Amino acid sequence: MTEDLIGLLAEPGQPNFFFDALDTALATRVGHRLLTLLYKDGNEVARVYSNMPNVYPVCGRKPMGVTPWGDLVPRRQQPFLGRDREAIKWAFFDHELIASLGLNSAINIPVVYDGETIGTINLLHEEYFYKDKHVEIAKEFAPLLIPAFLEARRAGSASKA
Repeated sequence: MTEDLIGLLAEPGQPNFFFDALDTALATRVGHRLLTLLYKDGNEVARVYSNMPNVYPVCGRKPMGVTPWGDLVPRRQQPFLGRDREAIKWAFFDHELIASLGLNSAINIPVVYDGETIGTINLLHEEYFYKDKHVEIAKEFAPLLIPAFLEARRAGSASKA
């Protein structure tokens, strides 16, 4: 399935064309109720895709403070698997909003390029949905986001100039 997505990167309408196809592929292979894609821009992260834009809008930004989750995913480049509400509470400042949506399990996959975490894939589902096997499948998709995240960073830097 990742091979099919690679071919889509050449199609016009990027990155949204690719993001929509990625959403479908991740829903099929891993499962999710919420998918967001965040790229790292200095000390902030910016959302470039959300399948729930009314709750988690595209272009939403937030500071990347020093947190245990930040140490695990962006700094050490390890996936996060949160199986239950307590794990979500540990990881995310907006855990109450997440819980209100019935999303109490999460997978976050770092997207790494040239030794640097440049973004994350963020999948959320009902409590106890995700297992280790889901993390392994989701990790296969991370490299496919490198071009889109690099372009988002370039465009973000250009708009600040």
